[in-house]
Amino acid sequence: MEIFNCVDDYITQFPHDVQQTLQTLRRVIKEEAPSVSEKISWGMPTFVLNGNRVYFAAYKRHIGLYPGADAIIAFNDRLTQYKTSKGTVQFPIDKPLPYDLIREIIIFCTKA
Repeated sequence: MEIFNCVDDYITQFPHDVQQTLQTLRRVIKEEAPSVSEKISWGMPTFVLNGNRVYFAAYKRHIGLYPGADAIIAFNDRLTQYKTSKGTVQFPIDKPLPYDLIREIIIFCTKA
């Protein structure tokens, strides 16, 4: 497993189209939670605000968003078209990400 020093290093390992998607996702997170800081944790971009709040990662067939179990439960009815698990949602890499929904999830994850 390659070790990355920063989110930019993580993103640049992917093809250009995936990089664009990840940069947009990163921007959306920062727009909705401007107080977060970012780091690499568990090999993934991680956004921190009084503890880790949300992670993301790119894979061959999907973009994983890791907002935690509470967010998956809270948005369960709106995530039915995506593969989910206890704290993860998988968005197909070949389709546009639902940024409006992601914005709402980020707000949920970062509210005090």
